[in-house]
Amino acid sequence: MRLLKDLFDKNRAWAARSVEADPQFFERLSHLQSPKYLWIGCADSRVPANQIVGLDPGELFVHRNIANLVVHTDLNCLSVMQFAVEVLNVEHIIVCGHYGCGGVSAALFNKELGLSENWIRHLQDVVRIHQSRLDEIEVPRARCDLLCELNVVEQVMNVCRTTIVREAWRCGQSLAVHGWIYSLDDGRLRDLNTSITSSNEMVPFYENTLDRLGRK
Repeated sequence: MRLLKDLFDKNRAWAARSVEADPQFFERLSHLQSPKYLWIGCADSRVPANQIVGLDPGELFVHRNIANLVVHTDLNCLSVMQFAVEVLNVEHIIVCGHYGCGGVSAALFNKELGLSENWIRHLQDVVRIHQSRLDEIEVPRARCDLLCELNVVEQVMNVCRTTIVREAWRCGQSLAVHGWIYSLDDGRLRDLNTSITSSNEMVPFYENTLDRLGRK
């Protein structure tokens, strides 16, 4: 029980299948990491980043936390972002939320989660910003879905405001920040049409995206 033998068995089977499909897979993977994408997503076990977009190991640099938050005091997230942008030279940062997010629901309905409530407090700031818009929706699930979307938009803006991204743009580095959301119901991704490639685009994209979400 303590050794989790079943997981080691699954690992061996996966490694064997990978080599059978591509004999050079692990040799190639061990020599180079050159992903074009940084994925900032939720830690939810139902949202596996690589599988969702059909990419192999080595093709997607990943950071995950509860409710896909980008907090300016979170050195973990910022370090991943800095390494991805300045060392790996990724071309795209994707902030991906998902409908049915437990962290979003906890923030919206003030659920008690113990220590995790300290992290969710950042998401409650998003609730406060958009409180009037959320109060217009009577159905709890629809209200939660909207907050999942609004949270992605706010986190995209947080990414764009980091010194890391602003410096990359100032130096002329090709870098785009995208906001996506994933549906657990059908496994499909949805583009929230928030793709920002320069500091000048931030406010227009933010306002236009919020206007579109408000008309749904």
